[in-house]
Amino acid sequence: MERAFATFAARIIAMGPGMNVAAGRASPMKKAKVLVVDDAMLIRRIVTDVLAADPAIEVVGEAGNGRIALQKIAQLAPDLVTLDVEMPELNGLQTLKEIRKTHPRLPVIMFSAVTERGAADTLEALHLGASDYVTKPGGAAGRDLAQARIREDLVPKIKSLCRVASTLSIGGKRTQSDTRPPTPFTLRALGPMIGADVVAVSLSTGGPAALGEIAARLPADFRAPVLVVPHMAAVFTKFFAERLATQTKLRVLEPADGQTLEAGVIYVAPGDFHLTVVRRNGTSVCALTQQPPVHAHRPAADVLFRSIADAYGSRALALVLTGMGQDGLRGCEDITTAGGRVVVQDEPTSVVWEMPGLVAKAGLADAVLPLGELAGELVRRTARTPAADDRGAA
Repeated sequence: MERAFATFAARIIAMGPGMNVAAGRASPMKKAKVLVVDDAMLIRRIVTDVLAADPAIEVVGEAGNGRIALQKIAQLAPDLVTLDVEMPELNGLQTLKEIRKTHPRLPVIMFSAVTERGAADTLEALHLGASDYVTKPGGAAGRDLAQARIREDLVPKIKSLCRVASTLSIGGKRTQSDTRPPTPFTLRALGPMIGADVVAVSLSTGGPAALGEIAARLPADFRAPVLVVPHMAAVFTKFFAERLATQTKLRVLEPADGQTLEAGVIYVAPGDFHLTVVRRNGTSVCALTQQPPVHAHRPAADVLFRSIADAYGSRALALVLTGMGQDGLRGCEDITTAGGRVVVQDEPTSVVWEMPGLVAKAGLADAVLPLGELAGELVRRTARTPAADDRGAA
């Protein structure tokens, strides 16, 4: 018996970390195949080294400009492309447009400099269909720091977008195993609907495009203020707000500390500040703080959601859009405890169903809807009628 066990253990050890064991057989671990596109050889080398060190990722190729990248996508069928924004011959935006013509669902992560031009181009890329973005380490960062930043920021996004834990998307097309049934969840059982006085929105990967589609469908006389927490750095939130303003009839701005909330205005939390709402003399105002990041984010949805639960109680409404991580989960608990309501984007229309999925699977959502129905749902839930007011909290 002992000899048989020792032999079995030795076979497992001999398989190495790149193998999975099931029913006594070994099968290769699935990896996300990545194409790295950047005109700077040093950046390509740093990114490639970090990605290649992860057992769940395989760098299948590199390209120094967009034209070469398009050729290699056709040759290598990568699962994901990291794409530099500023490149000669064919820049990141031009390359992205060409990719979307032939590979509309191929995940693309933009690699952007933390500059105003880089931020503006990145927001344009998200509008054109990029899946997400990461910022390049600053020029003063040493190699070790640059590698750490890429490991912390880029690697998790690749794994999430490629779903390496379960299935892979090949050449921008879903595999048969990726057409799995939706993740099960249970909706909250509630009474009659309450008219909401505020809408708070969390978003991450895929969220900018989703919010743009929702905002474009909201009427100019929308009956509540809309507060938005994107997981973005300071220079990016400014351009995100400017881009969103071109897509909607509502006013869009980054609020100042102490600014009074108004119906029909979208308030985008400025980067590096938590956005909260407080009541002062019977009026709701924005309060910006630089308390520590939550889930590595500042702004964080949990902070905003907790504050609107305190300020609005049963008339608070949270909307959780596509995104990575668990930011917003605790805040949704606070909102439901206060009697408020939670709506999340559904799995089929989400780029990444982690943020909304965690909320739904925790039983905190009272509606899980496709992207195309969310604007109408927000209008319905903020409508104020005497009958709805008379019912009170449900």
